[in-house]
Amino acid sequence: MSCRIYFVRHGETSWNAIMKIQGHSDVFLSDRGREQAEMLAQRLSNEKIHCFYSSDLARACETARIVAQPHEMDVITTPALRELNFGVWEGLTVKEIEETYPGQIKSWWTNPLNTHIPQGETLSEMTERCVNEVKNIIKEHNNETVLVVAHGGVIRSIICSVLGINLNEQWRLHLDNACLSLVDFPQWERGILKLFNDCTHLKNLNCRFV
Repeated sequence: MSCRIYFVRHGETSWNAIMKIQGHSDVFLSDRGREQAEMLAQRLSNEKIHCFYSSDLARACETARIVAQPHEMDVITTPALRELNFGVWEGLTVKEIEETYPGQIKSWWTNPLNTHIPQGETLSEMTERCVNEVKNIIKEHNNETVLVVAHGGVIRSIICSVLGINLNEQWRLHLDNACLSLVDFPQWERGILKLFNDCTHLKNLNCRFV
């Protein structure tokens, strides 16, 4: 068994630009985000990709459809690849969360795996659903190349799970909007990270590295 997966973080949204927490909130791509997705589509236009998957949230779906367009392929969407449900924190900046929920965000920074955000979920719960989905994709696409468009938290959690990195430290892995990462899976337990947070396709765009 072998499966190659391109992991793509969705393009920028208006909330990304002002550092608001999105989570399950269905925020659309900005014009800048669409431009990022188009640049990535051009980069990958000559790659042989057998199937496209995406989170069912609009910012990921639209990114995936733009990238899939040169291949004339549809995108399979699934809620299993959604970002963490940040509950009552969604729509707030980190500063606003620190002011309103100081105890909870302190717990989140030290132990996100087990910190339950009000009306949201723990990092452990999110990781379980997205890892199970990727395992199913690997089984379904033996000896094929797949592209998965998801969210920063999802991709970080998958890569940490593959490499055996403490998931409470996953926030230390930075992912830019519309970045490209690549993992080869001879099998799930032996996944090999070959590319991470690559943004070379965005070199002609004034990138924000924040």
